[in-house]
Amino acid sequence: MKSSDKNTKENSPVIKQILPILLEAGLLKRVKRSGWWVVGINNPETVAEHSFRTSLIGYLLAKQEHADPYPVLMMTLFNDLHEARINDLHKMAQAYFIDFSKAEQKAFSQQIKNLPVSIRNELAKLQIEFCSQKSLEAIISRDADILECLLQAKEYYEQGARLAKNFFKQAPRHLKTKSAKALWRQIQRCKVDKWWQAIA
Repeated sequence: MKSSDKNTKENSPVIKQILPILLEAGLLKRVKRSGWWVVGINNPETVAEHSFRTSLIGYLLAKQEHADPYPVLMMTLFNDLHEARINDLHKMAQAYFIDFSKAEQKAFSQQIKNLPVSIRNELAKLQIEFCSQKSLEAIISRDADILECLLQAKEYYEQGARLAKNFFKQAPRHLKTKSAKALWRQIQRCKVDKWWQAIA
């Protein structure tokens, strides 16, 4: 690549528009998932860690459900981006807001407003799709989010946090797809350390 081409790309308005959201997303590596404090987890996983495994689950569920994995991956990756601005608030805290979902939408809209138009429009459309829960891909994305929480609860429970089991009562009722329900049944029966013991 010629140095003139390199300088052109580095000074491109698009590159300058992309960088701020990447820096902001970095905050999610430090934002803790607050719901776990309620059940005694002192150092829970971060939002970024949750989003990573949620995306893996979403991709695999999409393949099982013969859905398009691309929007599922996009929805699961960007679903909690707003928490870089408004933090992760557990359900009890959310109850004190007049309309917490509006705060989420406002934060997300402001986060993406300076991105290139085509990217901004795609992300805004995917957010609407996720919130409406009408497409198969949106339903899978929500199932993936719930399953990641359930899997995390299972891990914390087996590590000695007995109150984490409380998450097993309500969350599974919200699963919609057959694949998600089947995976939850497997999670219930598994031992979380068995996979690495089989390798060691």
